[in-house]
Amino acid sequence: MLHSPYFNEDHETFRHTVRQFMQREVEPHLAEWEAQGRLPRQIWHRLGAEGFLGIPYPETYGGSEGDFFFSVAFLEELARPGLGGFSAAVSVHMYMASMYLFRFASEALKQRYLVPAIRGEKIGALAVTEPNAGSDVAAIQTRAVREGMVYRINGAKTFITNGAAGDFIVLAARTDPDAGAGGISLFVVDRQTPGVSARTLKKLGWYCSDTAELNFQDVEVPAEQLIGEENRGFFYIMDCFQLERLVAAILSVAGSERCLQLTLEYLQNRQAFGRPLARFQALRHRLANLATELEAARQLTHYTCWLYQHGRPAVRECSMAKLYSTELAVRLADQCLQCFGGYGYMEEYPLARMFRDARAGTIVGGTSEIMREIIARILIDGVEFVPHAEGPRQVRETEGRKDTPTDGPNPGDGGSIPCPETAAEAIASLPQRFLPEKAVGYRTVVHFVLDGNGGGEFTVVVEDGQCRVSPGLEGKPSCVVKTKARTYLDIELGRTHAQTAFLMGRVKVSNVSELMRFTRLFTPLKGM
Repeated sequence: MLHSPYFNEDHETFRHTVRQFMQREVEPHLAEWEAQGRLPRQIWHRLGAEGFLGIPYPETYGGSEGDFFFSVAFLEELARPGLGGFSAAVSVHMYMASMYLFRFASEALKQRYLVPAIRGEKIGALAVTEPNAGSDVAAIQTRAVREGMVYRINGAKTFITNGAAGDFIVLAARTDPDAGAGGISLFVVDRQTPGVSARTLKKLGWYCSDTAELNFQDVEVPAEQLIGEENRGFFYIMDCFQLERLVAAILSVAGSERCLQLTLEYLQNRQAFGRPLARFQALRHRLANLATELEAARQLTHYTCWLYQHGRPAVRECSMAKLYSTELAVRLADQCLQCFGGYGYMEEYPLARMFRDARAGTIVGGTSEIMREIIARILIDGVEFVPHAEGPRQVRETEGRKDTPTDGPNPGDGGSIPCPETAAEAIASLPQRFLPEKAVGYRTVVHFVLDGNGGGEFTVVVEDGQCRVSPGLEGKPSCVVKTKARTYLDIELGRTHAQTAFLMGRVKVSNVSELMRFTRLFTPLKGM
């Protein structure tokens, strides 16, 4: 790392500190924790006391607010002993459950949960996946019904890391049964709340991490336990997915590096036919290929970390890094185990554990198939995934209150247009929001088919620097847009992100590039 453009001397000094901690506090207990199938409370307290659990968080909450490459150094050293369950438990607590609290929760919730989480006194879990809803987050069925000052929650979650032994759960539940992705909210739920039960699951790998199935039966959660705004949970999840996937890539690269190092040491010391195994060309070339692929994965991951640190949109790179690094980890562990022969199949050799643990990486945080579909939509369909942070950031900065503008509306910014109550009204406002200077020499015909109340069929024509909207479908369209009237209105008002709705199949578009050019001709509504 000394020659890396991403790490400086402070990062390397910190890396050395973490490595010493892992060698002293973690590595001597690997076999014990794996056999017990859990992590002791003491290790969480030690992580908190060393300040490791607060690396990305402000000093206000007990953190150190280090730049993202301090987190990268920490995660790489976390994965170095090759104990996937330990890495999973700590990273879920630190970069997932706690991160939702920091980014979107009220100040009261941060004090109640985030501060002790940073100290290692409370362990967090993130509960999104359900028995019948994995990668399709919008399909979750766990219900949260408002009853006065509480929400009553019923449903089930599965494959939840820290789910049984954790102290709090960041839970995704449906608060509007008819709104699809736009009807999901996040809550923080105390694990010991009456009605919450857990069943520990047996796994192929990650033995020392607590993975559970959770059930919620008439669980009453105070209304103030809502994270951010009601019905905004899906967008909070989409916002945080990139960090989750980047963490998976970092851990996979570091784990693969350790796996390759152990294999190299074994081949140099193991003799066959009077010479070290490392002198056999088949094995030498195998390691050369693996080392090359690993370096490619490292550079892609570190570059993506740099993008993330600088706030650049990096959905494409995060998806690529997660896909390539986790799949390489599986392939590398398999080929390295082969180099050990029969010993690689024995439990007392770390390669057996690394082989098992690597397999989970291609599943958690979005499967490889989902990563490929995201990349394909960007590459082939021209979809632009931009952070849906405007809403969440507003929640964080105003603690759930809507900002009151201090200035009057600017000409052409849509501020003087009354907030539409139906999709038909939003379509009708397009001529008022039209920017003729962006449409010089451009002509298009777009058909909108909006199902449901307040919708209908509409034709929008842009020609000769003018925009015209008429009911019905007229002429040959350059693009056809089909969706529900409610979805279209939510997109116009900023309640639903257009690209997310497209990704989830809620908006059908016949010509994506044409629609993208068309949408740039109009100012957004200011109806929120």
